[in-house]
Amino acid sequence: MFTLGLDIGSSSIKAALVDARTGAVVGATHAPRDEMPIEAPQPGWAEQAPEQWWRSCAEAVQALWQQTQIAPQQVVAIGLGYQMHGLVALDEQGRVVRPAIIWCDSRAVAEGEAAWQALGEAYCLEHLLNSPGNFTAAKLRWVQRWEPQVFERIHRILLPGDYIAYRLTGEATTTVCGLSEGILWDFTQAAPARALLELWNISPSVLPPLVPVFGYQGALCAKAAAALGLPEGIPLTYRAGDQPNNAFALNALRPGDVVANAGTSGVVYGVVAQRVADPQQRVNTFAHVNHQPDNLRLGVLLCINGCGILYRWLRQLLGPGCRYSDMERLAASAPPGADGVCVLPFGNGAERMLENRDPGARILHLNFNRHTPAHLCRAALEGVAFALAHGLEQLRALGLPLSTLRAAEGNLFLSGVFAQTLANLAGVPIELFNTSGAVGAAQAAAMGLEALFPSENPAATAMRYVEPERYTDVYQTARARWEDGLRQSLGGTPAF
Repeated sequence: MFTLGLDIGSSSIKAALVDARTGAVVGATHAPRDEMPIEAPQPGWAEQAPEQWWRSCAEAVQALWQQTQIAPQQVVAIGLGYQMHGLVALDEQGRVVRPAIIWCDSRAVAEGEAAWQALGEAYCLEHLLNSPGNFTAAKLRWVQRWEPQVFERIHRILLPGDYIAYRLTGEATTTVCGLSEGILWDFTQAAPARALLELWNISPSVLPPLVPVFGYQGALCAKAAAALGLPEGIPLTYRAGDQPNNAFALNALRPGDVVANAGTSGVVYGVVAQRVADPQQRVNTFAHVNHQPDNLRLGVLLCINGCGILYRWLRQLLGPGCRYSDMERLAASAPPGADGVCVLPFGNGAERMLENRDPGARILHLNFNRHTPAHLCRAALEGVAFALAHGLEQLRALGLPLSTLRAAEGNLFLSGVFAQTLANLAGVPIELFNTSGAVGAAQAAAMGLEALFPSENPAATAMRYVEPERYTDVYQTARARWEDGLRQSLGGTPAF
């Protein structure tokens, strides 16, 4: 028996097949071959076509059967992880009414800020644990204000993972975990955020019915079965946003567990057992995959939009023949601190860590006579590590304990330069796991098949450790230079 996991990213769709009894990975694929584009019709916008996600799902799953030679009839359950905070809107016939507004889109900042002011900081922090900010709810409000003809056609709103679940099962549903990430869940009332919707005169009927995170969510319909090469009727038994799902894959289910991710965006995500809310909204709190009203499990999330996307941009700039392995060799050949070059990775929309400001990416202290592509590669990796370390200080200030970081050995964590730099800056070891979001979703689907409420993921095992080295003067100087550059980009005064 096997379970299928899908990870709906903004760069690609990943699929994994695991043994339902042991959680061992038997196959993994992704599609499309090249990274999916993100459309930006206006500055600060970011959109994708949901149909593109579905086509890539079918392509990735079909590739699994070729790779593994396992009979699709042996699949007993499906699990989903997905990019968070997006908005997919359907009409009454179930058709998408406009391109999806995805996680790194900045257009709805003003809508969220207006709701924060109207409802009041105290109410938002107590009931929503967040400002409506730039999340799914605020994106819906933006459509209501600026695309009224489109809004009039909306019958249901879905998150990206909800949309793929809809294509799989033919049923539009969501989860408490999903509503919380859209700032559409009231933690005090344990119900949808009616006060926010009433403020905007939006009917709660646009929200789909709730299903459990772990448990039966629908059965594979005939049309989806034909597209994926699977038998009809296989149950969908798990669904969660990418960061809660990645935390599950890394066995982060208990209070005090902290994980990091460095894909298109960079994330630190810590599990807590009490409500945590940041008045400055630099970090955000959502329901974790094993959250229950009488057994709180919340995820405190720090997100940096510009992370792997910065490294992808640099690879494209270095030429069509450049590979990430080439960039790692270049970065390793440059000295720590990159001989003064400093990169601010904030070039992918408004940054919540920076209070929803969008300073743009910057390369500072570049000298045409001294610096080479090697310095740029190292400075880019260090810039992302400095940004994550900056955010870690904010999490620590909120009382989140940090004794170790867990991460999947993928994306930027494939870089020894990056992993070692972050371990040095954080001052804690990094545990690296051979897993992925798709693998975690497949492992979780097995638990969902039994409707289990997990306290651990026994299939998750650390493969190696990166211990922090002595925090040298060169890193202190480089980090101080980076912090000064950040202050200047935000309109502040440099320290030196």
